[in-house]
Amino acid sequence: MENLPIYISFLFALIVIGTISWFYFATKSKTFLFIAISWTILQSVLGLSGIYQDTQTIPPKLVLFGVFPTLVFIATAFLTVKGRKFIDSINLQTLTYFHSIRIPVEITLALLFYQGVVSVYMTFEGTNFDLFSGITAPIVGYLAFRTTGENKKFLLVWNIICLLLLLNVVITAIFAFPSPFQKLAFDQPNSAVLYFPFNLLPTVIVPMVLFGHLVAIRRLTKQN
Repeated sequence: MENLPIYISFLFALIVIGTISWFYFATKSKTFLFIAISWTILQSVLGLSGIYQDTQTIPPKLVLFGVFPTLVFIATAFLTVKGRKFIDSINLQTLTYFHSIRIPVEITLALLFYQGVVSVYMTFEGTNFDLFSGITAPIVGYLAFRTTGENKKFLLVWNIICLLLLLNVVITAIFAFPSPFQKLAFDQPNSAVLYFPFNLLPTVIVPMVLFGHLVAIRRLTKQN
């Protein structure tokens, strides 16, 4: 987006790198790292090509080529033996701390709102309460793992609450996205995600955050 201050794009690029790196530290999987980097490069190319700026198709191209494949990956991970083995190998404490990445994400969304390219609904001034997840992540990460075994119920409840907060943001984002399905924010829709690098929010960052909560919930309910 040509009219945006360069520091916002630079900040967001650092957040993407931080998201992938932090999740890698939780998985210690070079296969995951390769897939994540390859996917990010592909989405960067698509974002730069302008393909996502065509918002009148059903489903929108951002959903078809960016979001849907990540949901397929997540489903595959939970439905296959290799996928479940990978899930069960992820370090839960590192995964909990990982959600702190949502703090700079929320700051970026606020900056984008003030630039007029995302809806107020996507910020903590609107109906986005996801900042709670980012702020509490290091606290929960410390409290839940300060003994030899993690506090399963506490960690499970926190993951469920934060998952619901994430889903609230995702649903609101869909309705505020410039497409045939738009129901909110017609005066200032979520147009930033149609452009690189911000298209990496729904195609890279959000899927990893979603996957992180689902992994934790599976692990904690399985152990119980």
